[in-house]
Amino acid sequence: MDNTSSRRNFIKTAALASFGALVLPNSLFAYSNDFKTDKKVRVGFIGVGLRGQEHVKLLAKRDDVEIVAFADPDKRMLLASQKILKDHHKSAAQEFSNGEYDYRNLLKLKTIDAVVIATPWEWHLPQGTEAMRAKKIVGMEVSGAIKLEDCWEFVKVYEETKVPIFMMENVCYRRDIMAIMNMARKGMFGELVHGRGGYQHDLRGVLFNDGVTPYNSGAEFGEKGFSEAHWRTEHYVKRNGELYPTHGLGPLAVMMDINRGNRLTRLSSFSSKSVGLHKYIVEHPKGGENHPNAKAKFNQGDIVTTQIACANGETILLTHDTSLQRPYDLGFRVQGTEGLWQDFGWGDFNQGHIYFEKTMNHSHRWENTEKWMKEFDHPIWKKFENTAAGAGHGGMDFFVMNTFIECIKRNIEFPMDVYDLALWYSITPLSEESIAKGGQAVDIPDFTNGKWKTRQPVFGMTDEF
Repeated sequence: MDNTSSRRNFIKTAALASFGALVLPNSLFAYSNDFKTDKKVRVGFIGVGLRGQEHVKLLAKRDDVEIVAFADPDKRMLLASQKILKDHHKSAAQEFSNGEYDYRNLLKLKTIDAVVIATPWEWHLPQGTEAMRAKKIVGMEVSGAIKLEDCWEFVKVYEETKVPIFMMENVCYRRDIMAIMNMARKGMFGELVHGRGGYQHDLRGVLFNDGVTPYNSGAEFGEKGFSEAHWRTEHYVKRNGELYPTHGLGPLAVMMDINRGNRLTRLSSFSSKSVGLHKYIVEHPKGGENHPNAKAKFNQGDIVTTQIACANGETILLTHDTSLQRPYDLGFRVQGTEGLWQDFGWGDFNQGHIYFEKTMNHSHRWENTEKWMKEFDHPIWKKFENTAAGAGHGGMDFFVMNTFIECIKRNIEFPMDVYDLALWYSITPLSEESIAKGGQAVDIPDFTNGKWKTRQPVFGMTDEF
């Protein structure tokens, strides 16, 4: 029996097994056995801006976590984060706010087991690798890499230190997507052939503001911008590629067992012209033709499409669409030899089309997804639905942080590890290279150095995390 067939049999068996059975075999703490599972996980935060504060809120609710320290040069954000702790009757966290590099003093604390990093993208590599070298387990917010070499550096530092890093990609936990994954693992879509996803989200009101309030408030960015407008928009000025790949790629990667029996091999990217952000500035009430930012040149194309090939023959299409008017819709599609699913909207059970040829008697007509989603709702969502209620991004953020903490407590490997981080992040610089070469196909590195052939799927295999 060939490797592909063996893997498919494993997946089918695992999917049909009891979700209560633990199937995550590998130890998380390859570097140390000092952590005791009966103690609280002691966490430090590097970056407590608006995104970081959402994570502070989640961990402040837990009795098995102690929030020890915050590192952020913005005193306003520190004040807001301390208020979260106070509101949850938690002790104040130690602060490190003396400039952009004071996080290094946080990393020297012996009272911290792990750090959550929620900072601008260009800081992910230095902060993540320095934390690993300081023996702090890392929870890393998502982005794309600045350079391909950054991805290799994450892998190099992990393999030197054996300190684990968890990529906090929350869309993998979206409820409808996990139901589709559940169906796929039961074989309902047959052999998977093609997937689509992306980041299709109107970010114009995030990329520009009035410098005081974060969203939909003005036409400023850079030094005059606030929150993400202060740093994120500069990437649209200087770069042109698939800037935010993990939301679209992550769910497809776990369904297609990427890095765990399958791998991405090459990609080709194309970019449209860039007109949306300029239009937004000149038409904004606080902007206009004479606004200084009306002269800004944005290199990032309004629509970037990236076609990816897989070792087992599947293809993936990613779309980055954040600079034009549009409703939110990540544009997922999962297509196999027996069925097809497409979403629309933000993940509600009734926001999709589904088709199973044999079950639907060759009708060539879509059915709404709602009844299918309810029937095949993933056990993890059934178990934690009430606990996740109110967490960010429709509850997805709860599952991300719960996975991070529970894997640490139980000494179980993270379902999205350093090899996934390196691969998913690498799509950004590789897409930039492809666009610069007129859409030429470029090879995607194997960050696992061949281990993808024997690594087994772990994401969503239980009802725990």
